[in-house]
Amino acid sequence: MTKTNLSTLRHSLAHIMADAVLQLYPQTKFAIGPDIENGFYYDFEFEDKLTPNDLKKIEKRMKKMLQQKFDFEQKNISIKEAQKLFSDQSYKLELIKDLADDGNKEVSIYTSHKFQDLCKGPHVESSSELKKMAFNLHKIAGAYWKGSEKNQMLTRIYALAFEAKDELENYLTLLAEAEKRDHRKLGKELDLFSFHTEAPGMAFWHDKGITVWNELLALWRELHTKAGYQETRTPIMLNKHLWETSGHWENYRENMYLTKVDDEDYAIKPMNCPGGMLIYKNKPHSYKELPLRIGELGLVHRHELSGVLSGLFRVRSFTQDDAHIFMTHDQIQSEIIAVLELVDEMYSVFGFKYKLELSTRPGKSIGTDKAWEITTKGLKDALDSTGKEYVVNEGDGAFYGPKIDVHLEDALGRTWQCATIQLDMNLPERFDLNYINEKGEKQRPIMIHRVIFGSVERFIGILIEHYAGKFPTWLSPVQIKLISVGQDHIKHCEELASEFKANGIRVEVDSTSESVGKKIRNAIGQKTPYMLVIGDKEVGSDNLHIKTRDSEEITEMSKQDFIEKIKNESQARN
Repeated sequence: MTKTNLSTLRHSLAHIMADAVLQLYPQTKFAIGPDIENGFYYDFEFEDKLTPNDLKKIEKRMKKMLQQKFDFEQKNISIKEAQKLFSDQSYKLELIKDLADDGNKEVSIYTSHKFQDLCKGPHVESSSELKKMAFNLHKIAGAYWKGSEKNQMLTRIYALAFEAKDELENYLTLLAEAEKRDHRKLGKELDLFSFHTEAPGMAFWHDKGITVWNELLALWRELHTKAGYQETRTPIMLNKHLWETSGHWENYRENMYLTKVDDEDYAIKPMNCPGGMLIYKNKPHSYKELPLRIGELGLVHRHELSGVLSGLFRVRSFTQDDAHIFMTHDQIQSEIIAVLELVDEMYSVFGFKYKLELSTRPGKSIGTDKAWEITTKGLKDALDSTGKEYVVNEGDGAFYGPKIDVHLEDALGRTWQCATIQLDMNLPERFDLNYINEKGEKQRPIMIHRVIFGSVERFIGILIEHYAGKFPTWLSPVQIKLISVGQDHIKHCEELASEFKANGIRVEVDSTSESVGKKIRNAIGQKTPYMLVIGDKEVGSDNLHIKTRDSEEITEMSKQDFIEKIKNESQARN
């Protein structure tokens, strides 16, 4: 079964679900119901709040309907006929008006069973094609009509749908495992970060979370220094004129936080790029300096709708590991390849596999056709030269240039778009950036925008779920937990802890009055890599008895050998 056909099956099931809903709850208003990855959804306005028991009733009605055989029939009708047909369905009437405003004289409708819907399709020809589909009405969520928080909040019913029962069961198992790994849950349990109503969508980082953060940034700085990057920092707030020059005021203003300073309009930066332009423009440059690689770990703010905020994965305030590379035309291919090599080196530390995607010019864009042709060819040639496989995503580039997106794969096989490499001839033009070429003439540089982590916050969320909270030793906020058997052993624990800390090892002492078993369980619950139980035997010996979080076995090792082991694991980032 091809992806297209599976999409059609799922879309057809969405109509069956809407039909079942209207049979059970006749006063319901229905909006839209597309197929999505792994299933489909439909948005409704119910008179009363929907419950999980309602989902069971709807699913039961759907299965009963599929015992019958009926066709999916398409026909085009006039705008007036459509308005009459959906006269009691306000959301359909709004969609019909939108179509009429776009110049359409007719609209497409599908009839299945006794249900009629405004829809372009495609759909299956007969309900008999859906009988073998395995589906599950999975969850209820809120969704604003047309994605705008100014509109009515609707009830969205999400469904999973697969061709075979075992595929559905396997996916439900995956979801159950993903729920155990949920970074929001583990972040709280491991005391890494928190969220508060005083700052929606903006994480509060705790001491242990900052430890993970700092280790990631140390890795970033180490690899970027080796790759010849400079590190900079630009202001968090810049005036309107800058954003007009960059094009963001026209193309991105609805996502920006605006304010006034001395009667002048300012914006909190939603990205770091324009500030990087000013740093480049601060002094003259020669071709001998290029490529010039300038990095920034910059805090940005974007006004995301409250309904889409989701832990560290969708926030309003985050840190991007940006870099801007200024170069000549003939350096495009080598610099893109160098960035891809840096991505590979960074992701290999975490054991991530990844896939590459080339995204081309979107409908809403700036710049000349020639600039887009040059930049798109530059990315394609670089990708082709690496020999790596990639797919082309037509029309999904940034508004100022084409891009390469990197989709990494986590331990559960889920993919996440993190790194992105964007080639840009437009901002150098808008900011009148130049360098002096070999002939002593001014010439416009080509620029790369790129991130590796993407957002540091989101990347940490991915790592939490990838590792199920069990960070490798080098990333673990606490690498060793010292567990005292009794009060008489606390002093020795503290002396050991001081020695470990002097060697750069992160350690905590559990000197509570809990039983040793309970202390070990607590340390395992905190995902601590190593636990040392300190009793009379250990106080009188230079050897340590070591337990790991994933094994019941106790290993004996000299203190010095254990210190070297931890230091080696941390330095090698194993």
